[in-house]
Amino acid sequence: MELLEKVQHLFGSYGYSVLFFGLLLEFIALPFPGETTMAYAGFLSYKGHLDFGILAVLAFLGTTIGMTITYFIGAKAGLPFITRYGKWFLMKPDKLDKTQKWFAKYGNALIFIGYFIPGVRHFTGYFAGIAAVPFRKFALYAYTGALFWVVLFLGIGKIFGPQWNAVFHLAHQYTAYIVAGIGLLLIAAVLYRYRKAWAARSLRKPAAVRQRQK
Repeated sequence: MELLEKVQHLFGSYGYSVLFFGLLLEFIALPFPGETTMAYAGFLSYKGHLDFGILAVLAFLGTTIGMTITYFIGAKAGLPFITRYGKWFLMKPDKLDKTQKWFAKYGNALIFIGYFIPGVRHFTGYFAGIAAVPFRKFALYAYTGALFWVVLFLGIGKIFGPQWNAVFHLAHQYTAYIVAGIGLLLIAAVLYRYRKAWAARSLRKPAAVRQRQK
């Protein structure tokens, strides 16, 4: 049975719960085609069979709960434990090594962008815990990234309908550009926010000076 047929069969048998439990298990590093499943779920929403809002909530919760579990496993168990026993959860040494190198290169930002990198997103939570990233910082990056990831792939099915599969493969092909675009938008938003704050402080300073002069 092909991958898409398996996904269709799962939705036919279990409905909404497929998305929640499938994504949760995927982030504990068990095999599950999360992106394909979300895109197909979005298509089912396009056809009116499933509610997009419920899908988005369940996908977001499954993703973030799975990521949070791996964060605490990494924080409590440490790298030696994961290196030794990770093979039982399909954590192959080469994938662990790849994620470790990416984490060393990109730091906390990898928690956000890792969702869009096949073979990396499953392990970023573990390494965030191992690296003792403060939970609030981890949650900020992980939950924001999860929201973007979930909305993107559900949206492919919802917006493009019958053409979702072709667009899905294009999205995979240009993942790097998508991530770069998201990064630029975030940087622009931060700069805009601080520019407004700086402008407000600049306006307050002359007023304060005039009051002292009086």
